[in-house]
Amino acid sequence: GYLGPGGRQFDGQYRGCIGGASGYIDRLILGPSHIYQNPTAAQVYGSGPFDPEGLVGCLLSIFQVFLGVQAGTILGFHREWRDRIYRWLTWGSLAGVIGAILCLASKDNGWIPVNKNLWSLSFVMVTSCFAFFLLSALYYAIDVRQWWSGAPFYYPGMNATIMYVGHEICGNMFPWHWSVGTMNTHMLLLSQDIWGTLGWILVAYWLHTLDFFLSL
Repeated sequence: GYLGPGGRQFDGQYRGCIGGASGYIDRLILGPSHIYQNPTAAQVYGSGPFDPEGLVGCLLSIFQVFLGVQAGTILGFHREWRDRIYRWLTWGSLAGVIGAILCLASKDNGWIPVNKNLWSLSFVMVTSCFAFFLLSALYYAIDVRQWWSGAPFYYPGMNATIMYVGHEICGNMFPWHWSVGTMNTHMLLLSQDIWGTLGWILVAYWLHTLDFFLSL
């Protein structure tokens, strides 16, 4: 069925169908007044309420967490690095094949398109595929061959709570956020995001030098 943004898309043919079945289930169970009123699609298509963290999306998020648990189980259960990498690559390949079949290896088409707002099953499988492959590559380079220590990226990982809270509080503050003109090009937005990320890495490194870590 239709899984698009509704609103003006296709000349308003699916005006009230934002999110397809996922959005329908949220509106049916939770009610339109109890879901997110300003989805990103509304800015472009004039769509109605839609919650990107709705009921169906939460179930698929739980499934993706299960895949992450599987990666951790492999790490804890198998002692040989070859066994670990072999299984991660197997899981990654399986997830990638399933994701490619669901979306027919296309950007916007297929039985279940890759869609972050819906947290669709194809999105879960494709991103999990990349995660398994990246985990395998980093594990081989850092832990097995010791070509790289992982710095500076492990500094934010050791203070993830502060990074998250700090970003939420300071996301629209200088120096992490700035604007040049209308900021309506991908290059300007990418430059700002890279700058902000580097800024938080520096904060994380500074906290690391102070041996200050916050965990819950």
